[in-house]
Amino acid sequence: MKSFVARYLPRVLVLLVCLTGWRPLQLPAAEPAPAKIKVLLITGDDVAPAHDWAAVSAATRALLNESGRFEVRVCEDAGILNSAASLQRYDVIYFALYNARTPTPDEAARENLLRFVRGGKGFVVAHLASASYKDWPEFGQLCGRYWVMGTSGHGPRGKFQVKVADTTHPITRGLSGFEADDELYAKLQGEAPLRVLLEADSDWSKKTEPLAFVREYGQGRVFHHTFGHDARALENPAVKTLIQRGVEWAATGAVR
Repeated sequence: MKSFVARYLPRVLVLLVCLTGWRPLQLPAAEPAPAKIKVLLITGDDVAPAHDWAAVSAATRALLNESGRFEVRVCEDAGILNSAASLQRYDVIYFALYNARTPTPDEAARENLLRFVRGGKGFVVAHLASASYKDWPEFGQLCGRYWVMGTSGHGPRGKFQVKVADTTHPITRGLSGFEADDELYAKLQGEAPLRVLLEADSDWSKKTEPLAFVREYGQGRVFHHTFGHDARALENPAVKTLIQRGVEWAATGAVR
């Protein structure tokens, strides 16, 4: 009997498959992990003695990598703006350079950067980087607001309360006010339309100042935040969350 079963059972099973279309149970395939957002972090120059740009850049890269959503390349040469092909490898440019000694980009490099953003990609500007390229007015327009030497300023570095000005934007949705330990930037200049996300009351300017805001530029998105005097300022969990979300939104227009 056993030999009969062993001989004929496989044939019976094959016949059933042919007649009924039965297939072995298959588990659904796992969803592929989302592709990482490619970030170009441009840094490498800052004349302010208190600004350790290397340490701040390392901290920025670390907090982005910590989220698991980004692939970050640090570039210490703003000359990369001269290569449109190189820029197109990235989803967002994180600009953390104050060009104290770096020349203003030539016309081709300027157009490469503006075309990158206008074409639908992202641009993030942090802390003093908005003071760059004062002889290139469109850069200030791109940043939305920008630091002007002798006009913009801040009081002593210290702790201050940050308020959420917009609770509906994807970057700040669910984010509560928090205490920062940084420089409270004030009197940034510019008239471009903004959507202010975070703000704080400045003892130095006696006004409520925007600390993080967004704007559209062509088909692209700009996220501007003023945090990051030093690496310690970026250790704040709320600041980390803000930057992670801001970079993702600038790159994709959404926050997961």
